[in-house]
Amino acid sequence: ESQVRELELARQQMFGSLQEQLQSLAKETVSLSNALRAPQVRGRWGEITLRRVAELAGMVNNCDFVEQETHEGDNGKIRPDMVVKLPGNRTIVVDAKVPLTAYMEAVAAVDDSRRREALMRHGQQVLSHVTQLSSKQYWSQFQPAPEMVVLFIPGDQFFSAALEYSPTLIEDALDRKVLLATPTTLISVLKGISYGWRQQQLAENAEMIRKVAAEFYERLQVLHAHYEDAGRYLEKAVEAYNRSVASWESRLLPSLRKVRELGAVSGEEPSAPEPIDVLPRSPKVIEPA
Repeated sequence: ESQVRELELARQQMFGSLQEQLQSLAKETVSLSNALRAPQVRGRWGEITLRRVAELAGMVNNCDFVEQETHEGDNGKIRPDMVVKLPGNRTIVVDAKVPLTAYMEAVAAVDDSRRREALMRHGQQVLSHVTQLSSKQYWSQFQPAPEMVVLFIPGDQFFSAALEYSPTLIEDALDRKVLLATPTTLISVLKGISYGWRQQQLAENAEMIRKVAAEFYERLQVLHAHYEDAGRYLEKAVEAYNRSVASWESRLLPSLRKVRELGAVSGEEPSAPEPIDVLPRSPKVIEPA
């Protein structure tokens, strides 16, 4: 009986703890829901999510992409959320949009008809963002750039909900030169761009290595020519030295002996210098690869 009481007490404590956690979670959900109703909070959340996706794709801020950079457009100053740098000095603009008003109404709907009506409005709100973004024509302001812009929705569930009752949403966006992207799809696109950057860097490094190798080969050829010149000069110097040795032996030494025989000088006869038999080696010819 005591064990039963202990088990019941433990169950009540666990249930009470669970109730507290559920209440806390409910409060946090309400707080988050209320916070996301503010357009500024939603916008900031979308920007942070966009940056996080870019970083997860291996990109670096102010290197592979820039945020909130102001440009002078045809209709005044423009400031897209992100400009992604593409290989080949090209760019593509990504703008984050968080259409949540109708979506949150759909989540809070108490019946299917209200939920369906809210989701239809949610799809219309997404299409409205597409139309507004398309009208800015960012691709003409950031040349060179592909003739399109990316609209980033920071949650796959928001996009799938819009697509549920607006099945032509993707085609309608593409007709307006807007590519819809969620964290799942955008990270794949950005990873592809990041891979393209690495490939371009490898190609640039290979080209730099080729240029350095060509310059080194040219300098080596010049040094080879200098060695050949020095070898020829040394060979001529050796030839001149050996001629002077031969002259010593054939002309100076007989005259010196006659002088000694006449008693004009005394002492040992100076020895003749030794000729040099070794000639300088010529460097091997460098054959081009």
